[in-house]
Amino acid sequence: MDTHHMTEIFEGDKHGDSHEEILQIALLIHPSVDCALISQAHEDLTRIYSGTFPGFRLSSPKYHNLRHARLVALAAVRLFHGLWCEGKTFSPETVTQGLLSAFFHDTGMLLTDSDTALTGSEYFKYHEERSVTFVQRYIESSTIPTFYAGNCALIIRCTDLNRDPRTFAFPSEEIRLAGQVVGSADILAQMADRYYLECLPLLFQEQKDGDAHKHDSPLELMQRTAQFYHTTITERLQIVFDDISRAMYSHFRERWNIEGDFYSNSIRKNVAYLETIIARCKSEQDCLKRHLRRTPPAHSS
Repeated sequence: MDTHHMTEIFEGDKHGDSHEEILQIALLIHPSVDCALISQAHEDLTRIYSGTFPGFRLSSPKYHNLRHARLVALAAVRLFHGLWCEGKTFSPETVTQGLLSAFFHDTGMLLTDSDTALTGSEYFKYHEERSVTFVQRYIESSTIPTFYAGNCALIIRCTDLNRDPRTFAFPSEEIRLAGQVVGSADILAQMADRYYLECLPLLFQEQKDGDAHKHDSPLELMQRTAQFYHTTITERLQIVFDDISRAMYSHFRERWNIEGDFYSNSIRKNVAYLETIIARCKSEQDCLKRHLRRTPPAHSS
């Protein structure tokens, strides 16, 4: 499959904007979904990351950036659709709350007008709770139903790898599933990205700025990533989130007439390639750079 078609599948269109694809899939799930609200949130998110939304200043992190937020929202609506194809039902409000949570789940790494931090990455350790605060403020300042605030808080907390969503008191089965959807989408969108390996040094820098790094160098992070996937990530996807990521198969079959799951396939390829070059290069940074030559796009508008 050519690069342009792969870009269209993974990022929503050949220009890397998932907005229209998200709307089309959401309407497949429920024809009365609030497209105006979703579109407004998409537009406002772009302004937030570009520093033109009231209260925020330009401070987009290099890894958890606007592009990542868009990719997670796209993966989330695809999982909703896949589950719908398999017989699960969702109210239009649940789909909207899931997308709103996906849009805002990493905004906690952005700087507000009143922040004294030099970079939003300084909030890495607890950015999920800041994201909860920001989405709740956004809801309160809009015409969005107030009950969305509590539900979106729970959904966003499902993206925190240090927390077990199975201990959360969800108000309904739909919101529990929405949490699993967004939590799974956050992992899938990151690790399936064709630029994932090139972005790992950016992730290391964010972790270092936030005093949340567990590795001494980007190289060490890359060396541990494959192990992290085989243990922590697979357990979270398959056990903590009840393996709902399998619903991607149903989505791709119905939406694209493709048998298979592009996300899982791409993750396996990324991890296998990483293991190969780590074994080949050992600790030689220059060798790694020769094998990782893609330049990640950075959508800020």
